[in-house]
Amino acid sequence: MSVPPLALTMGDPAGIGPELTLAAWERLRGGHPFAVIADPDHLAALAASLGWEVPVRAVETLAEAASIFPTALPVLPEPLPTPAVPGRPDPAHAEAIVSSVRRAVALARAGAAAAVVTNPLAKTTLLEAGIGHAGHTLWLKELAGGGTPVMMLAGPMLRAVPVTVHIPLAEVPRALSRAAIVTAGRVAAASLASDFGLTAPRLAVAALNPHAGESGTVGREEIEVIVPAIEELRAEGIDATGPHPADSLFHAAARATYDAVLCMYHDQALIPVKALDFAHAVNVTLGLPIVRTSPDHGTAYGLAGRGVADATSLIAALTLAALIAARRSERQAV
Repeated sequence: MSVPPLALTMGDPAGIGPELTLAAWERLRGGHPFAVIADPDHLAALAASLGWEVPVRAVETLAEAASIFPTALPVLPEPLPTPAVPGRPDPAHAEAIVSSVRRAVALARAGAAAAVVTNPLAKTTLLEAGIGHAGHTLWLKELAGGGTPVMMLAGPMLRAVPVTVHIPLAEVPRALSRAAIVTAGRVAAASLASDFGLTAPRLAVAALNPHAGESGTVGREEIEVIVPAIEELRAEGIDATGPHPADSLFHAAARATYDAVLCMYHDQALIPVKALDFAHAVNVTLGLPIVRTSPDHGTAYGLAGRGVADATSLIAALTLAALIAARRSERQAV
């Protein structure tokens, strides 16, 4: 079964997304094709200002990208109302940024795109555009028509799933629940099997408190919330262990004992992934009916327009999206 091109969103045109897109095409032009939904004039002007020989070609349909991709960057036009200035986000661009994401998801839902890969945008952009979510994940659930979205940061040496995500650290203990841990574990185990090709995925579950709570003397969340969740996962046939003290869960010997780790809060998951290999880490949204990945960093306005931003994470996101899409296509063909 033929796998169609990927749909890449523009992200914030004032950030590093546009130059990462140009650099990614240069390095991936012999691989799986993608098209970016963006302003072709902006990308062409940026390439010229950086002195990069990246031909930009506007296309009417994503299907055209496959034949064009080896010789030019295919762009599904999403014109900007005002010129984009690197490092200076403009609220006037919000509508085009949001439209780029909507169109990419629609293409994936229709089967015209194998996956959606999102360039970085600022959360304020979504809020200013009237989107009720300060980030891609829950918004993508709405656009994709459902699912149970779970964030995973996937790197060459570690896959980590935060159970609670963008909330203040002080709110984590109240937000943490048996149901949330079980849901994250179910989705992670299913995705590891279906999208990552692991026949018997192993989950390690991190503790919330130091020393895994020290039998309740340093917190009772392990006893009252995390252990019951692990027991429920194991009763469903999922290989889940823990709760493991987080301070001894991420060294090489520990990582060899599991395929992914469930972490109790955002930084508990993202810090070790990025510390181990920042450049190659990818944000994957598990549990959606479409494939979605993104680089593991933000807009980096301070670097924008200088041609110095590292495109490795976007390249890894595009590569992983194509791989997951191919696995799904193979399963559907059986």
